[in-house]
Amino acid sequence: MDMDLKILHCGSCERLKTGVHALALGLAAVMGAYNAAAWLSRRQTHLGINAMLYAALFAWEQQHVAHHLAEIRTLRMPPDAVAPTPPTPAPLVLADKAA
Repeated sequence: MDMDLKILHCGSCERLKTGVHALALGLAAVMGAYNAAAWLSRRQTHLGINAMLYAALFAWEQQHVAHHLAEIRTLRMPPDAVAPTPPTPAPLVLADKAA
């Protein structure tokens, strides 16, 4: 089977992909919060397991959203532009107390 879907390529349909993962992120947050609250009140094992799984899913989807947002930022940059480097912190200098 030879399928070449445009959406599967990096750099195409990034806004759509971000939206889908953001929706999954929101659902994971709501379902995780519900299961955590239910576990706190009923202490049923499956609710605790569900809460942990939804927390892991939340972290997973957060990484996907961040990846797609970074890709969108990259696509907005002109080809000849140099990516800005983050500022380096100044070295910490401790005063000499012996002086």
